[in-house]
Amino acid sequence: MANIETLKKTATQIRRDIVRMVNMAGSGHPGGSLSSTDVVTALYFSVMKHDPATWTRDCKGQDAFIPSAGHLAPVYYAALARAGYFPAAELGTLRKFHSRLQGHPTPSHGLPGVVQPSGSLGQGLACAAGIALGKKLDGDNTRVYCLLGDGEQEEGEVWESAIFAAHHGIDNLVAITDWNCKQIDGDINEVAGMGDLQAKWAAFGWETIVVENGNDMESILKAFDKAATVKGKPVIILLHTEMGHGIDFMAGKHGWHGKAPKAEEVALALEQLEETLGDF
Repeated sequence: MANIETLKKTATQIRRDIVRMVNMAGSGHPGGSLSSTDVVTALYFSVMKHDPATWTRDCKGQDAFIPSAGHLAPVYYAALARAGYFPAAELGTLRKFHSRLQGHPTPSHGLPGVVQPSGSLGQGLACAAGIALGKKLDGDNTRVYCLLGDGEQEEGEVWESAIFAAHHGIDNLVAITDWNCKQIDGDINEVAGMGDLQAKWAAFGWETIVVENGNDMESILKAFDKAATVKGKPVIILLHTEMGHGIDFMAGKHGWHGKAPKAEEVALALEQLEETLGDF
């Protein structure tokens, strides 16, 4: 388990990776990738039980991660590379022809670490619930983690999956909401107000954990520690995050949901992010 300062440095490098990857690709989704960097870093470098050297897609004996919001591929790929699933140099191939790093993750290109294809929003929690139930039936006591966007929860399948998981008491399932209150069309409350997400999930039978600063590493780790103690029902961690976190001109702006930074913007962004692990 890495210490807090090491995790913060890893998250900073992953943010550098995200900005550079999306710029080199000329397209992609930096905003939500940056807001969820801290929780994805916490998962891969502290919370999850996993080993790149022995990982298989069925994740037997290892924790599984499902990024339901597949457009957050930049942070997913950067975390996988920095965790040792494939060389960091490959990050520069994001969205290129014949690359294993497509705009939305898919295992069909043989990319290690990818359990489930994701892209069409709302489907990931259903997959995660099925995998988690399968683990319980198989006597495998590892967990499944699923990252959701808050705008994604406008999709009905999310709530069908929530009912299923609570009904079956799937307590090895931990969902996470990147609650940055932004989606591609603007502020979530203006597009299709989700209201009180904590009350909604609690009403569906889930244990809810709210983190007021979802970009604070210590708070994130405490939330996962608490989630690990819950028995008999699934858990959702609701992280109040900031879209574009870590880069001042991106922070809190929905316009960066799916826009690639230009060269001069990359330079400004990298000035705010220390190179800690070496750029790819």
